[in-house]
Formats: sequence, structure tokens, C-alpha cells
Amino acid sequence: MRLSRDDPGLPLYHTDNTRGYTFRRIRTRARHWFSSRSIGVKVCIATTLLFALFLLVKISSGRRSSTQESYISNQEEIIINEQVIFAKNERADKSEKKNDDFNEDHVDLERLPESADRLQNDKIELAEHHENVVKFTGPTNDRQRAVVKAFQHSWLGYKKYAWGHDTLKPVSKSYNDWFDTGLTIVDGLDTAIVMGLEEEAAEATDWIQNKLTFEKDRMVNFFECTIRVLGGMMSAFYLTGNRMFLEKSVDLGDRLLSAFKSPSPIPYSDVNLLKRTATNPQWGADSSLSEVTTVQLEYRALSRASGNSTYEDLSFNVSKHIHKIGCETHEGLCGMFINANTGNFKKGSTITFGARSDSYYEYLFKQWIQTGKTIDWLKEDYGKAMTAMEKYLYRNSEPKKMYFIGELLSGETYSPKMDHLVCFIAGTLSQGSKNGFPQKHLDMAEKIGETCHNMYDNPTGLGPEIAHFNMIPGKEDLYVKPLDAHCLLRPEAIEGWFYLYRFTGDKKYQEWGWAAFQAIEKYARIPTGGYSSVVNVKKIDVKYRDSMESFLLGETFKYLYLLLGDDQTVLPLDKWVFTTEGHPLPVYDH
Repeated sequence: MRLSRDDPGLPLYHTDNTRGYTFRRIRTRARHWFSSRSIGVKVCIATTLLFALFLLVKISSGRRSSTQESYISNQEEIIINEQVIFAKNERADKSEKKNDDFNEDHVDLERLPESADRLQNDKIELAEHHENVVKFTGPTNDRQRAVVKAFQHSWLGYKKYAWGHDTLKPVSKSYNDWFDTGLTIVDGLDTAIVMGLEEEAAEATDWIQNKLTFEKDRMVNFFECTIRVLGGMMSAFYLTGNRMFLEKSVDLGDRLLSAFKSPSPIPYSDVNLLKRTATNPQWGADSSLSEVTTVQLEYRALSRASGNSTYEDLSFNVSKHIHKIGCETHEGLCGMFINANTGNFKKGSTITFGARSDSYYEYLFKQWIQTGKTIDWLKEDYGKAMTAMEKYLYRNSEPKKMYFIGELLSGETYSPKMDHLVCFIAGTLSQGSKNGFPQKHLDMAEKIGETCHNMYDNPTGLGPEIAHFNMIPGKEDLYVKPLDAHCLLRPEAIEGWFYLYRFTGDKKYQEWGWAAFQAIEKYARIPTGGYSSVVNVKKIDVKYRDSMESFLLGETFKYLYLLLGDDQTVLPLDKWVFTTEGHPLPVYDH
């Protein structure tokens, strides 16, 4: 609150009556002195008194101004601190009722603009922060060093031909822009940090600080921009303590939350960063289940770091809403499409653990982990979904009995098809088995992890985008259709093996990861810099798609590096939770 100079509450303020009385006394004595005979002496004395009076008035005025400014500054600090305390208390109150209150919280989007201003003015301290900035020592064996060199080769090609753009086109030595936010830099930064690559990390940090801006009249996908850009910057913030990453994250978060200006708790899929408007996807009226339910880790981290609970509240409202309306037809398995206008699932949509649904189940479990295992219904919904998955989707092939997770087309017809994306579940199931879920979850994880390894059993040793399985004796267990044979150098199989190795110690997972890496080096490496997606993993005469996805640096190389490490206590999984884009964020106690 701005105070007037004449406010009587300010200290050291004299009233006009008091000042008038003082001046009258001075004028009376001056007349008496000037009537005496020693005029020269009297003039000197009078001059001295007037000068002293002038100094007194100036000092008083200066002190009033100084005191007033100090008072206003203190009041601003108090107001800001009260806002932070309110945000903390609000979260504390919610944590006490999380297990029995599933109503979506009302959140005022008008609160958002103040966040960036408060951070930029440096008026608040971080509401919460991880205990220590993490120190990484770099690779400790030859295999890790080889992965680091591969990352540097990718970085070199990107730096030469695509710096500042989203992704590298390594064959044509060009670039592609999807969001125009330097995706490869932001997505790959925390991998450089984890690998101990100080030069590359410094280059990325400098670009983000001085070049990255979100003042762009451009539509971006809410989900992808959140997990790649916001998630990458928040991870870098927690790993380094560099406040600049938090400030950039708040700016982006404020813009992206325009997606929640929908009639329901379900956000729109696309956001204009400059105009802060949002809309449904161009291809239809529905949002993908995975896209609306896989931003919660990132926004919770942003809320806990910035002191503004708005991000966490809005994103968690989606999870609460899904829990509230339920997916009872298939006992916890949800359809892949949900409408942002009505908040309802699209009837008859496919049930899958692959594209458009996968990370919904991942974030049920990981939100429970991130919040210190304090929100029981997240655990219950995840456990219920895993039981239903085993009942409706988990099958084995013939004759070798490879276990896989299929799909229910239109929610009814079983299809023995599994995306490479599904391999993530091996990691989630294995971690769950060490956090109170049944031992059979680890058994399922190991079987799915082995099937994902079998998907790499082809002429190039690279994993296809999709595999189909034979359930009739007399044919091969696994086959790949020509249109499904491309390889984007995805991380999910390696991610699953990373978790399985952490929880079993079985070195076969390291060997599988190393074999996959050697295949990447042999068939996807472009000599002039970078790696390219491959058209068909079944053909040795490799043809390239001329695209290096940002997740190659953000996830694939990171999980390979961690999997192949001698020290498996780096980024312990009871202290850190990896987002669906492979960005480590801290685990909280609530």
C-alpha cells in the first residue's frame, strides 16, 4: 500500500500548528535583537540562527522521506511474505484433506501475472528447495565414456547446424522448428549436467538466459512444451540452484496455464505463448488422456519452488477430476480421449498403454512418490489400473511366450499390438514392487523388459516403433509391419532396463542397454554430427528420416549413462523422481 507524505501515522511528522508556533517564536526574538545597539553582533547571531533553522528543517524533511520510504518498503516485504506464507499454509491445509477431498479446487487465473514480477524483483526466497545442489563427477568406465562422446557428437552437430532451433536435421545439415524454443538445448541440458559436461552445460545456460524468449506468436502443444521445456528448466534449477531457470520457468508456466481456461478441469491441448489463448487440437475436439494427465510433476515442482500454488492446483485438478468421474467400465483403465469442453471421456475410444494414454498410469504412481506417498487415492488408482491391465491387456505370445501389453480397440476388441512406448511400464512396475505393491509386479516388469529386448532382435539391432504378437501356435512370436518399422531412437526400453537394474542388480540389463547403444552408433550416427531416426530397422541398407529428436539427448543418452554407471546411487530414486521426459525432480514429504 502506498502511503501519503501527510499520513499522520508516519513517525517524525510534525503538525502544521507545531511548525507555525516555532516560526512565530523565532520571528518575535529577531525583532527584539535587531532593536538593540550592537547591530553587527546581532546580525551575525541572527544569521547563524537562521542557518541552523534551515538545516533543522532540511534534516527533518530528509528523515521523513527516508523513514517513509523505509516504511513503505517494509510494508511491501510484509505483504509479499504474507503471500508466500499463505501459499505454504494453503498447501499444508490441502495435504491434510487430500485423501478425502476430491473436489476440484477453484483457482483464480488472475493470480498468475504476479508470479514473474515477484520473482524478478527478488522479493521472496524460494518457498522450498532441494536440500543440496547435486555434484556430478563424470563417467567412471569406458561404456559411460562412450555414451558421453555420443552426447557430445549430437551436441556438436546441433551446435554447427541448428543452434537455437528446436531440432537438428543431421543428414541435410539443417534444422526444424516445432515450438521455436530451442528444444534440444533445454531438453538436453540436465543430461549434460548429469554427465559432468561443464562446457556444454555452460553453453546451454548462456543461451537460455540471454536468448530464450517466450514472447512469440506461436501455437505450442501444452503437454510437449511442459515436459520438454518447463520440465527441462525445472530440473536444471534443482540440479544447479541457478535461479534464472526458475524465473524462466515461471514465465513459461504462466503462459502455458492459459490451457486451463476451458469450461472443465481438462485443459485445452494447444496454447499461443504470446496471446495466452488456448484451443482444442486441429484434428478434433478431444484432448489425449496422457497429455492432460502428464504435467503434474512439473507444475508441482514449479509451485513448490516459486511459492505460488496455482500451478500445482490447476494441474492436480485434472487428476482429481479423472479420479472423480472414474473409469469403471474397465475397472480403472481409461479411454485415450477426453473432451476439454465437457470434461467427459469420448465413448468407445481405445484403451492402451501406448500412445495417447501411456503416461497417465506412470504419473498416477509417480505423483504418489513425488508427494511423499501421502495421497492414498493416487496409489489406489494406480494399483487398481495395474490389476485391470493384467486382466484385460497382459498376454503372452506363442510359441516362446513373450509377455506383452496389448490394446482394446474401441474399448472392446483385443489387439496384440504393443508400442515401443509401452516399455516404460517395466520401470514403473519394478519401482512399485519396491514401494508396497506385490512381488508379481516385479515379475511382470521383468517379462515385459525381456519382450522389449526381443523387439530389438532384428538386422540393425534397433527397436521398432510398434510390434505385433502372434497368439496362435505355429508362427513367429513377434513381427513388425513395414509401416511400424521406423525407429526414432526412443528411450522407453532403456528406461525400463535402467529401473530393472536398479532394483534387481541383474547385469543383463546393462548388456541389453550396451547392445542397443552399439546399434545406435553403427546405424544411426551421422559422421558430420548428430544421429538420425531410421526408416526401417529390418534393413541393413539404412535409410534415414533426417531427424534427431530432442529426447535422444534428454532421455535416451541419460538413461544409458545412468544404466551403465558403476555407481547406482547417483540420483537415488527415493529422493528423485524422473518425469516422463526423463528430467529428475525432487521428492517432497507431502
